[in-house]
Amino acid sequence: MIRFFAAPIAAIALLSATMGGALAEEFDSRDIMGGGPNFFRGGSSPIPRTTVMYNGNYAPGTIVVNTSERRLYLVLQNGQALRYGIGVGRDGFRWGGVHRITAKKEWPDWTPPSQMLARRPDLPRHMKGGIENPLGARAMYLGSTLYRIHGSNEPETIGQAVSSGCFRMTNDDVSDLYGRVSVGTTVVVLNN
Repeated sequence: MIRFFAAPIAAIALLSATMGGALAEEFDSRDIMGGGPNFFRGGSSPIPRTTVMYNGNYAPGTIVVNTSERRLYLVLQNGQALRYGIGVGRDGFRWGGVHRITAKKEWPDWTPPSQMLARRPDLPRHMKGGIENPLGARAMYLGSTLYRIHGSNEPETIGQAVSSGCFRMTNDDVSDLYGRVSVGTTVVVLNN
């Protein structure tokens, strides 16, 4: 039995030594079982989540999206808010208004809307939820719009204007926000 495990352990040790420890730094066995630092493959956000002072005139629990700042704020008590980095719509796809979260989904399926398919006929017609899905780990649907606050497995797009109108967050950040809000939460989108 010991011989059965000895060869794989020796191979991992050899690889780790020859790569200068790089394999050991990037590999975490919890990623396979779930819960490790790379589990969501969304990487860390280039714009860290932080608690800030917030002077807006919004009730605690309100989400405020500021498209020009490329930030999303979850208003807290005592003049504070949680601030997240987001990706926003590219030129011609930014919008503003007030909506409510009408649905929340974990690892949502993605069906591109007809408007998007008209622009990009190469897109799949439907994609099951999962790590490769462009909606990422969580999605919060905004009223009767085509738009969502959703995760992304492309953390380099956070802080950029690259979407078709949705608001992207890292999978870690969208999971955090998802756990803090409920269906019915007001979402104010400022597009100045």
